Amino acid sequence: MQVNKGYAEIKSEIKQALKEHFDDRIGSFSVFGQTDTPYTMFSMQFKMYDYFFVILNYDRGAFGCAIVNGELGIGLPNSQEWYDEAHMITFCKELQKQLELRIPDKFLEYKGWK
Repeated sequence: MQVNKGYAEIKSEIKQALKEHFDDRIGSFSVFGQTDTPYTMFSMQFKMYDYFFVILNYDRGAFGCAIVNGELGIGLPNSQEWYDEAHMITFCKELQKQLELRIPDKFLEYKGWK
């Protein structure tokens, strides 16, 4: 499933949705591996909750996140698998739930996020 948008536009839309939802819980974005030829794909890494880094991969319409753990990632389940069909509010809520399950409540409370 290919969305008829280039990586720059898709990246901007995703980044805006994440910033709107997570506000001060997200920061330091880094984009790499971006291309529109022969198909659209990119990776975006960002800091979440001052606790860990998350990578979002987009490849030919499919997208998802993983917690960065060295050279490997810990995949985060999400019901929104295809960007052109995704409801970004649902995507962000599910990402938030998966991340907060892995962060101690004391840390979230201290930062005012719980």
